[in-house]
Amino acid sequence: MSQQLLIAFVTFAFVMAFTPGPNNIMLLSSGVTYGFRRTVPHMMGVSFGFAFMVGAVGFGLATVFIRYPVLQDLLKYLGAAYLIYLAVAIAFSGSTKPEDTTLRGPMSFWGAALFQWVNAKGWVMVISTITAYAAIARFPANVALQVAISFVMAIGSTITWTLFGTALRPLLSSERAVRAFNIVMAVLLLASLYPVFMDA
Repeated sequence: MSQQLLIAFVTFAFVMAFTPGPNNIMLLSSGVTYGFRRTVPHMMGVSFGFAFMVGAVGFGLATVFIRYPVLQDLLKYLGAAYLIYLAVAIAFSGSTKPEDTTLRGPMSFWGAALFQWVNAKGWVMVISTITAYAAIARFPANVALQVAISFVMAIGSTITWTLFGTALRPLLSSERAVRAFNIVMAVLLLASLYPVFMDA
């Protein structure tokens, strides 16, 4: 195992996991809107979903995308459409109280896990992880190590961004303030589509 390559991969995984992107923006907004406890399924869905995607690609799913490149384009545009839908939903969401029992709520575990497959930033991370850092150990130990590190970084990132949103919640005491905050988050979410359309 190359210790330098392992350190490089951990650094890469940390930077990619903690910097703003669709997952982190949605978790920040969910922390403000719904609080930490109600956002836990969303957090777990992101963490398990992303780690599973790293493993699936590392253990051979990448060959499917190499053989059928149209699938990459399909996922990219499905992801863009879904992000636009989520941005609109976030922009029109207001604050909730713990006792609220409305039909609308934070993203579910499965919704967040499946979202990873249409997340443009997630695909950049996965492809970079599997291709650039494959030599950190011999196969299949390298993939298992990449999955474990990706999961730990995802857990740390989701907790951090949700706590940040939860900490902002008392400061955004009015419905108008929460709405304004969520509109800003929606705009940032739409801005995360810039690389997708620049690559088109």
